Amino acid sequence: MSTAIRYFTKSKKGNTEKLASAISKATGLKALDVSHDLNAKVDRLFLVNAMYAANIDSEVKSFLSRNKDKIGEVVNFSTSCSGKSTYSMVKRETDALGIRLSEKEFHCAASWIFINKGLPSQDDFNRVGDFAKSMIK
Repeated sequence: MSTAIRYFTKSKKGNTEKLASAISKATGLKALDVSHDLNAKVDRLFLVNAMYAANIDSEVKSFLSRNKDKIGEVVNFSTSCSGKSTYSMVKRETDALGIRLSEKEFHCAASWIFINKGLPSQDDFNRVGDFAKSMIK
């Protein structure tokens, strides 16, 4: 089963990029940002994203739209300082594009300014790696 990792972050802390890096390290797959379209069809896309202004970023939406015919299934990975997952927002986009979204997802809290200092933690990075490995078996 072919799997790719794409992520989007605009944060200076780079929590989402760090999460993508932990997934990459655990799975041996290369993590690229969403400016890199898929070269070929993949069975599973690990989409690593975060909440910005109570939604997913337009660049994530654009990536999904540009690559909709190359994605079998999306697995959502997200971070946010609010504790809320981006799952419902990603689902709205994938449903509109006819892309299947896995019911399984990974979400963890992330720091922003003085909120959730120290998150994601090393435990979060370990858990995301374990989750990602379980999704490619």
